[in-house]
This record gives sequence, C-alpha cells and structure tokens, in this order.
Amino acid sequence: MRSGRLYARATTFDRLLKPVHSWIWGNVERRVQKLLRFSEIEIDGGRDILRAAELTSDPVLRRLYLEHAIDEFRHGLMFRQRAGSVLRELPLRSNRMFQLDWPAPGGHGLDDLQIEKESDGSLLAFLHLSEKAAASRFTIYRDVMQHDPPTRAIFAEILNDERFHMNYTLTHLVRVAPERHRRHLWRARLSRLWKGYLRLATALASAIGTLILTIQYFTVLPPFAWFAKRAARRESPGWFPVSSERNGSLRRQY
Repeated sequence: MRSGRLYARATTFDRLLKPVHSWIWGNVERRVQKLLRFSEIEIDGGRDILRAAELTSDPVLRRLYLEHAIDEFRHGLMFRQRAGSVLRELPLRSNRMFQLDWPAPGGHGLDDLQIEKESDGSLLAFLHLSEKAAASRFTIYRDVMQHDPPTRAIFAEILNDERFHMNYTLTHLVRVAPERHRRHLWRARLSRLWKGYLRLATALASAIGTLILTIQYFTVLPPFAWFAKRAARRESPGWFPVSSERNGSLRRQY
C-alpha cells in the first residue's frame, strides 16, 4: 500500500517561480517540448534505477528499485503519449520556441550519476532529494495547468508515485545507514547545489558569449568589410595577362 509520512509540498523557490512556470506551460509548443523532455528524463532515470536494482545486495531495495524503475518508465510513456496528443492538435510550424530549463533542472533524472560507484545509502539520499524536488515542481505544474485538464491529471497521478518514492527512499536510508543517513543527505544536497551552480554558470556563460559575439559582429566586422570593398575597387575588372615569369612550363607542383 502506497502511504507514507511525507507529503508533496512546493518549495518557496518553486512558488516564487510559479508565474514563470505558468508562462512556459501556457504556450502549447513549449508544452510539447517540455513533455517530451520529461519523457526522456523519466525513461533515462528508470534505466539508472534498474541498474541500481541489479547491483544492490539488499533484497528489499532490489524489489523497491524495480517498482521504482517501472514507475519511471510508465511516467515517461505518459508524458510522451500526452505530448503526441497535443502535437497532433497543433498547426504545422517550424519556429523554435524559447526554453527555460535551468531554473528547474532535469526533473528527477539521476544527473549522470555513476550508479556503480554509489553505495545504497548515498543513492537513496540522492533519490530522496531528487524525488522531493520533482514533487515540488510537479505540484506547481499541476496548479498552473488549469487550462489543460488532461496534462494536469497526468501530473496529479504522477505526484502519488512521487510521494511513495519520497517515503521509501527516506525510510530505507535510515534503515541501511542509521548513523550516517544525515551525512548522506547533506552530501546529496551539496552535490545538487553544485550541479545547479554549474547549470547556472553554463547558461550565464552562454548568454555572455552570445552578447560578446553580437557586439563583435557589429563593431569588428564592418571595418574589415569596408577594407575588403576598398581593395576590390582597386582591382582591374576582367581578364589581364600573366607575366612571363609566371607563365613558364609546369615542371613542378609550385
């Protein structure tokens, strides 16, 4: 029976970003792209959790990981099918809509976590925080999707699974690491903060690079273009004879 002590609540940060999420999901094309992105993340996370089930020596965790992986695959199919349904309702367009993924990174995919190098305790801590963050965002997504009841119903259904994932990961983290579970949680939090910083820094560097290249395009290239046109005006038009020194027999490559 899927019941637990923890409940999915949106964090203060996600609540502050609610207008941004509402703007992102309000556009149908962005909605399709986000749903497809979530589908990819869920299925990829399911593969990693399935790998964790193969590696763990704990029979209880193996069963729970398998159930968790099945949930992730099912979520991915739900997102993909919904994206297909919305996409079929769209007129044909070729423009690419702006995405804003870095404030809400990667759902609860495993962020390229190396499963083989993780202990059960560290993996459970990471999964718990990832599922908790996903539940927070999915709560906001469910609330802003009032104009799309089918998509809202998908987020509401997935939230039930997220609560179960949050609870079993925390419960069994305390079981397998009773004296070190808090340390595992803090290490997982620091890891997520570091990866969030890297995402933010990458996005900022990309924006700065784009700005610098744009400035160079309008300030550096025009003088080069002017000099090129000036040199072209000095060239004689049409054909002109080649000097005798350069018009000898071709006996070598140069």
